[in-house]
Amino acid sequence: MVRVNQLPAFAGESLQAYRLVNSKFPPIAMFDDVADADEFEVLYEIQALTNPRLKNEVGQLELIARSEIPFGIPGCSYATAPFTHVNPAGSRFSDGRFGVLYLADSMETALAEVQHHQTLYWSNVHNLNYERFVFRGLSCAFVDKAMKDATAISITDPIYDPDDYTHSHGFGNAIRQARCPGLRYHSVRRQGSHCWALMTPRPVLSIVQTAHYEMIWNRQITSVNQISEA
Repeated sequence: MVRVNQLPAFAGESLQAYRLVNSKFPPIAMFDDVADADEFEVLYEIQALTNPRLKNEVGQLELIARSEIPFGIPGCSYATAPFTHVNPAGSRFSDGRFGVLYLADSMETALAEVQHHQTLYWSNVHNLNYERFVFRGLSCAFVDKAMKDATAISITDPIYDPDDYTHSHGFGNAIRQARCPGLRYHSVRRQGSHCWALMTPRPVLSIVQTAHYEMIWNRQITSVNQISEA
């Protein structure tokens, strides 16, 4: 496996990337209602007295240091949510013990990535013959300073295996242990494209909603449509 310190690092360019989130998950208001960590702590303590659902809403705050949360940016909740609501099943670069903010170089790439994973998930739901899934498109501005360029690694490397994440989990852990803020990597679901895996939300400058998209399930995903403008 290629060592993290052997990969090229980015100097610090401002970039635009894209993401989809299921529309059933609303933004977490508390992250967007405050300007800094101190304000967050005060508001959290006040709301905890009257809101029994607060922990479910904000997720596992112990998984991220307050200093890593980019309070005050547009869409702070979108940037932070992947790190407090972690999928225990993991993802390409996480074994389920920590969160990763995944971004794509275009909305088309984001759609291809999400369509693949939705197909895997819903194929295992018994007797699901028809369903409609709606996603919120997001546009993310961030700075790539000190991130690593894993597109220098061949797409044939085991970290890009389309189904087995064993090697990519090890690579993701190495990236995190090196305190690297993220990496650019080849998209496995859309040839010639690339994605980003941010290990912290700190580099994010803004995340704003764009259009809505739907995926129609009829024993498989049969169509993907944009259903609203930005």
